[in-house]
Amino acid sequence: MPKILLIEDDIAFCKLLEKFLIKKAFEVTTTFSAAEAREAVKNESFDLILTDLRLPDSDGIGLMSEFKNSHPHIPVILMTGYSDVNTAVKAIKNGAADYISKPFNPDEVLLVITNALQAPKEEEEQASVKEKKTAKKQSSTGENEFVKGISVASKKLLDHIQLVSPTDMSVLIIGESGTGKEIIAKSIHQQSRRKDNNFIAVDCGAIPKELAASEFFGHLKGSFTGAISDKKGYFEAANGGTLFLDEIGNLSYENQIQLLRALQERKIKPVGSNKEINVDIRIITATNEDLREAVKNGDFREDLYHRINEFSIQSPSLKDRGEDLMVFADYFLEKANQQLHKEVIGFSPEVVSIFQNYSWPGNLRELQNCVKRATLLTRGDFIESDVLPAEFFQIQNQPPANEVFSLSENERETIISALSKTQNNKSEAAKLLKITRKTLYNKLKQYNIE
Repeated sequence: MPKILLIEDDIAFCKLLEKFLIKKAFEVTTTFSAAEAREAVKNESFDLILTDLRLPDSDGIGLMSEFKNSHPHIPVILMTGYSDVNTAVKAIKNGAADYISKPFNPDEVLLVITNALQAPKEEEEQASVKEKKTAKKQSSTGENEFVKGISVASKKLLDHIQLVSPTDMSVLIIGESGTGKEIIAKSIHQQSRRKDNNFIAVDCGAIPKELAASEFFGHLKGSFTGAISDKKGYFEAANGGTLFLDEIGNLSYENQIQLLRALQERKIKPVGSNKEINVDIRIITATNEDLREAVKNGDFREDLYHRINEFSIQSPSLKDRGEDLMVFADYFLEKANQQLHKEVIGFSPEVVSIFQNYSWPGNLRELQNCVKRATLLTRGDFIESDVLPAEFFQIQNQPPANEVFSLSENERETIISALSKTQNNKSEAAKLLKITRKTLYNKLKQYNIE
């Protein structure tokens, strides 16, 4: 029975949610302040933490950061009001598993909690109990399949992946949170000569500075307080394969020195050991920061930067690959149908229009979560606007910065208008309409437009 720590200062709402979760077979401990929550975490073990964004003695994001530092393996879900959605999206970038907007649908609560609880279980199957706190060995089930987009940015990305994969060059993947940097790294590994060996992914932001040497290089039993058994580090676990270091810019300067030495010498020494171990690994790193600026500011070692950046790949944001939006949406819908045992056919024209006009600050991760939730809530053949979160309509109701063309209604007139505006340039008209050229030509034929 999964155990949840619920942190909510609205006592009536807290008790209501507690009863609902208990009815759904969860064990729940309730607290009404950050101080009570800290005490509970000290004395009990939890599988998930569900906290309000605004607490009387703290804010949910600050409290989340505390828990992620002390218990990085416990997923944290934030509960927010609609006005706090942007803050919640930022929190996800900083380590939150997900967020739920109040008032929320019971089915949505269950879906978000189930998704958050599944991730650690999947990691546990492939790593030891301690290792699962900061790393996961990707499975070969196709869960994180690389989807080939149709935009110029996606084609350039695919070209770079195909070029660098067969080599042993160190690759630095640069891009915003949620753009699929780990999926890119996994794709490189799967197309390399190391594909039959381990792919080990490490979240550098989740590793406490004091434990980094142990996490990277392993340790011997008794080498420090808490070392109750020998432990294999990530470098040794990835031997012969690929080591993916996500958010490498979060490593402390001291940890950067340790990492640089290991990469230069391709030898490691577990904490408490005098024996060196040779390792043959390929390094792929990722960041959403400007490491060149960090080098200039003295926050990131220049020699390490050049060591990890033999080849760089830009992971484009969703707003930079608009033509891919519905390609990814359809892919995520197919996955959601499989996972939820549903048979939703597609998206209504109104939802397509809403998707195309939304900024997607959470990128592909946000799109996937949105489609999965909407699929769960949909009872008919098509996903309609009434199952979308409120923030989509807040954005939708704002006046657009530029003229927006939508095919949700009056398609023939809209297409003619787009062709007129682009002087009959069909490629440019397709971009304005946010559809592919092939779709545009089909529409031209359908409406008998010359």
